[in-house]
Amino acid sequence: MSVTLPELPFAKNALEPVISAKTLEFHHGKHHNAYVTNLNKLIEGTALDKEDLESIIKKTAGDASQAGVFNNAAQVWNHSFYWKCMQAGGGGEPGGALAEKINASFGSFAAFKEEFAKAAATQFGSGWAWLIADGDKLSIMKTANADTPLAHGKKALLTIDVWEHAYYLDFQNRRPDYIADFLDKLVNWEFVASNL
Repeated sequence: MSVTLPELPFAKNALEPVISAKTLEFHHGKHHNAYVTNLNKLIEGTALDKEDLESIIKKTAGDASQAGVFNNAAQVWNHSFYWKCMQAGGGGEPGGALAEKINASFGSFAAFKEEFAKAAATQFGSGWAWLIADGDKLSIMKTANADTPLAHGKKALLTIDVWEHAYYLDFQNRRPDYIADFLDKLVNWEFVASNL
């Protein structure tokens, strides 16, 4: 079973002016696509060739001899998840059960937003910040490079990609501005709620 590059769930220019079509051409068309191509080459003819993406991640996590497979598989999964976390006209505050869960876990939406933005801004180098289901509550997690909550038995609800290729063409070194615009203008709260 070959892993495929998913289509973006929006037009390439749909997230402008926050994320440009040019960024998405590189980020989805080149970076994400390269992870898919590399993964398929690495698993071809192996037992992992018959596995789905989540199984590949779980079976190779923590195995140094499978680091290349894990890194590419996790990056394919992380990026596929990240695209779904955004939509044109997104952002703002969620409602319903998700809002209640955020308030119960963080005290308020503003406190969640501050903690999530801090995690994303302070992730040293490349990586991700996540909102995860952590038992009965929600919590923030950050992962370096290709690491993913899935490899730690955690359920991801929301992520932001803080690898430089996610924002550098549009924001240069202003990662905090990218994070603020992501939260205020892009988050697809319906998708996040559907992961609860």
